[in-house]
Amino acid sequence: MKISVIIPVLNEEKVLQKTLQRLKKGVDLELIVVDGGSVDRTPAIARAFTRKVFTSPPGRARQMNEGARQAEGEILLFLHADSQIAPGGLGKIVPAITGGQALGGAFRLTIDSQNIFLRMIAWFANLRTAITGIPYGDQGIFITRSAFEKIGGFPDIPLMEDVELSKKMKRAGKIALLKEKITASPRRWIKEGIFLTTMKNWTLLACYHFGVPAERLAARYRNVR
Repeated sequence: MKISVIIPVLNEEKVLQKTLQRLKKGVDLELIVVDGGSVDRTPAIARAFTRKVFTSPPGRARQMNEGARQAEGEILLFLHADSQIAPGGLGKIVPAITGGQALGGAFRLTIDSQNIFLRMIAWFANLRTAITGIPYGDQGIFITRSAFEKIGGFPDIPLMEDVELSKKMKRAGKIALLKEKITASPRRWIKEGIFLTTMKNWTLLACYHFGVPAERLAARYRNVR
């Protein structure tokens, strides 16, 4: 089964090359980059690795849905531009679907930092996923193309599109939570501070789960991405 890796980007010239270089060393993949209007070298960097570079209106949901429309693979892997999958991790996706009979899944999260608080954040994120069965976007969500189309893809909302997709996946079938790691960049926490960023993320999640619309949350927290 062919895997299409879909990466939504917006001004990611500082991190995209490293991610694409790592992917090129993995299993046979189709690399798809969907740009939301970058004004830096992001599109040029992407074109050095793949001919499948597309544009769409900004917003991860819209960009990832566009990437899925352009994909040829039977499996779709949605990956953040600053995330690195551990060696061998990509090779576990197909067995999880064909052998484990899952319709999709995600990886175990780590954060690229020795900071004890960031390590705790990753630990709690993995515990949350183990308990709820709902992975988030920074864990590298993968899903069969047929299941993605059946559940309607990502909802066109400015935040929490990954949460909503995972909820739909859980209702539709089995989600595989792989032991292999995906490493996220700590740049968001470094930029705004670990405590402030964590409190903001938890507040957003709590408000969303209590019914506050994603559009309203995005208007209040415009720099959460």
